[in-house]
Amino acid sequence: MMGMKPNMVIAELMKMNVFASINAEIDLKIAKEIGEKHGFTVRKEEKKKAAPVPPSTAKKIAAKKKQEVEDAPDALLPRPPVVTFMGHVDHGKTSLLDKVRNTRVTAGESGGITQHIGAYTVEINDSKITFLDTPGHAAFTAMRARGANLTDIAVLVVAADDGVMPQTIEAIKHAKAAGVCTIIAMNKMDLRSANPDRLKQQLQENDVMVEDWGGDIGCIPVSAETGEGIDALLERILLESEMLELKANPNKAANGFVVEAQMEPGMGPTASVLVKSGTLKVGDNVVCGKYWGRIKALISDQGKKVRAAGPSTAVKILGLTNVPGAGDEFQVMSTDREAKSISEEMQAEDRTLQLQGGVAPKKMSLDDLFGSADAGPEKKELKVLIKTDVHGSLEAIEQSLRGIKSEKVEINIIGNDVGNITVNDVMLASASDAIILGFHTGKENGANAAAKREGVEIRLYSIIYELIEDVESAMKGLLEPELREQVIGEAEIREVFELSRKSKIAGCMVMSGRISAKARIRIKNGNDILFEGLIGSLKRFQNEAPEVRQGQECGIRPDNFTNFNAGDTIEAYIVEKITQEL
Repeated sequence: MMGMKPNMVIAELMKMNVFASINAEIDLKIAKEIGEKHGFTVRKEEKKKAAPVPPSTAKKIAAKKKQEVEDAPDALLPRPPVVTFMGHVDHGKTSLLDKVRNTRVTAGESGGITQHIGAYTVEINDSKITFLDTPGHAAFTAMRARGANLTDIAVLVVAADDGVMPQTIEAIKHAKAAGVCTIIAMNKMDLRSANPDRLKQQLQENDVMVEDWGGDIGCIPVSAETGEGIDALLERILLESEMLELKANPNKAANGFVVEAQMEPGMGPTASVLVKSGTLKVGDNVVCGKYWGRIKALISDQGKKVRAAGPSTAVKILGLTNVPGAGDEFQVMSTDREAKSISEEMQAEDRTLQLQGGVAPKKMSLDDLFGSADAGPEKKELKVLIKTDVHGSLEAIEQSLRGIKSEKVEINIIGNDVGNITVNDVMLASASDAIILGFHTGKENGANAAAKREGVEIRLYSIIYELIEDVESAMKGLLEPELREQVIGEAEIREVFELSRKSKIAGCMVMSGRISAKARIRIKNGNDILFEGLIGSLKRFQNEAPEVRQGQECGIRPDNFTNFNAGDTIEAYIVEKITQEL
């Protein structure tokens, strides 16, 4: 509006010791000073007056808001619930999903599900349930972070023999943060070591009150192995969905989110989408993320071509110009010209933003640190910036963090202050490659945008121990794991069978433990080690065997080694990675 070129404004700012890029936000006070120098009066615009929107962005906003007009109550019809399974690793999420899929997918489908599209629908009592096949809270949160609040009900899978584990607690937090209805599935109830009462007690300790103990969260005993409780779990999901009164308008242009997307041979770019509202049809013109396309085909979760897909239905779409990102929104446009125009403008703005340095390389995040044990010796310092609501909390958190004793990892508090998280905090964290931890505090205008632009992670907490636990886990993630060797079995070579000059089989008797085909072996003559390496082949009679146990005979062909004799011993061992203590 002043008619000045950007470089002139940047030069003026530099004279005032303000270093800002072309896209940076500046204080109103500084803007007023620059305006006065050039004969202009700068004032804050009143909220009533809409800010001028560039034409390209205006079209984008119009596209996004097009379907957000409130539907009339009589236009809303019941829709199936969308369910995500979450929980700790190896607690049986995938097994449970497979059991549900195999027992409840519409009967009579030859070959069952032939297309994995990231979601599928099952039927029970003439009602439908859509399952998102992206188990684990990481995928759930990644989708939610991009505005894709697809999940209506979260099923928290907990093994009855293992109980509540760290990832279970993390999943509980993520489900609570998303505000979704939660159901507990106590898996592995067929095992003798299952202890449901201990599990319920652990859940209570983590602020999850199940119905049996006076709470309002359903807790269903199930077994992915035997199928016990599967029907009860599905009925509970339907009951919860009835109470949620899930409805959508199917009689309008569709919108929704991308679950998965990929480039497929013979099909080109494909995207598995979940329809949020409206009905998606073959021939529709869609803007999907920053790309567009005319839908050539819709493929259902059973691999069949369909003509249309209503609310809470997952389908694979063909006909896009490029591969969108998981969590991207899709919107049906009235014409292909409109869809193409909006897509091109989005891509142009994206390129401009990258050229202007708006997209920064990703900085460190706590999730990266949890799994960065293999990152190497150079990462031995965790930098954090703390913001709290009051000084008392600040001192308590700082004291607790400094109290985490470790000779291997150093925690470096690069800044601490009281108040909301500001753009300056984000810039400081960006320069230091640090993480921002907020306790009972919010974010000022522009902080979120700056964090996204700079790739800085902001974590907000309301409970101190959660903050401390996350930081401790992150510090452990910085350490390289210890390699620990565990002997799992021993076998004696009773006879040697020569197949050729370069291939011999050791006819063995397993004396103790077990010999696994995936294990490493040592061949020993007394105390002398003749060979150390892998098993080329492990056979029981004429068949390949995954493992052979104590008291059984087997044939072992060591990988690239033949210099062994009857009487030698074979020791099988595995190498475990153990997380180091701080």
